[in-house]
Amino acid sequence: MKIIISLVVLMSSILIAQTSSTKSITELKQVSAISHQQSAVSNQPANIQNPQFQKKNPALAILYSMILPGMGELYANGYESGKYFTIADGVLWGTFTGFDLYANWQAKNYKSFAESKAGVNLNNKDADYFANIGIYQSLDEYNSVMELDRNYEKVYNPSTHYWNWSNPDQRKEYRNMWTSSEAAYTNVRFVVGALILNRVISAINAVRLVAAYNKNLPKELSWNVSVGVENRPTLPSSITFNFVKSF
Repeated sequence: MKIIISLVVLMSSILIAQTSSTKSITELKQVSAISHQQSAVSNQPANIQNPQFQKKNPALAILYSMILPGMGELYANGYESGKYFTIADGVLWGTFTGFDLYANWQAKNYKSFAESKAGVNLNNKDADYFANIGIYQSLDEYNSVMELDRNYEKVYNPSTHYWNWSNPDQRKEYRNMWTSSEAAYTNVRFVVGALILNRVISAINAVRLVAAYNKNLPKELSWNVSVGVENRPTLPSSITFNFVKSF
């Protein structure tokens, strides 16, 4: 009889131990699964956004257009219209270079001509002086006119500002070279204005394209998911899920 009782007690102990072990393993698996889910969620970014749908910055579009017309449109994915501003900028820079070179070349020519034909000293002479020697035949004629008009402050010193053309034809030839140079310099200023205007118009067009691009963007949708285990002293543990949706 004692042997039977001992066997019953032994079998009961083994069953209880197996049940406890099975329960512990099951709980451990549950805790491990929850920890794995928490780790996976925490490793994901809070906001899932596609870089392809990011908004464009109008200020950058303006800056790019001011550097090179057409770049702002390229930034706004609208280079189809921006290429014309780039082409116009290239043409204007070529025109600027041509006029500037021609103006400097003619200025060098009329100064050399005045020095050799009218005895002009080129040192420290301003633009008004080179204009006046193309109007008056000599320094004496010019000073006489200034004195008659009582513009004494405009009278030149003969020792530093002397000139005298041998005949009117030389003066007219000089005048033509001077006029050509001045006209080229005027054209250079117009081209500079056109370069600035081309940039302003390109910037306005780029801002318009950026606004259209941003308006056509799809609404951005992002999810933030968090999983946690809440431990309460008097109640069983519970799992909580938090979802945050943003547009």
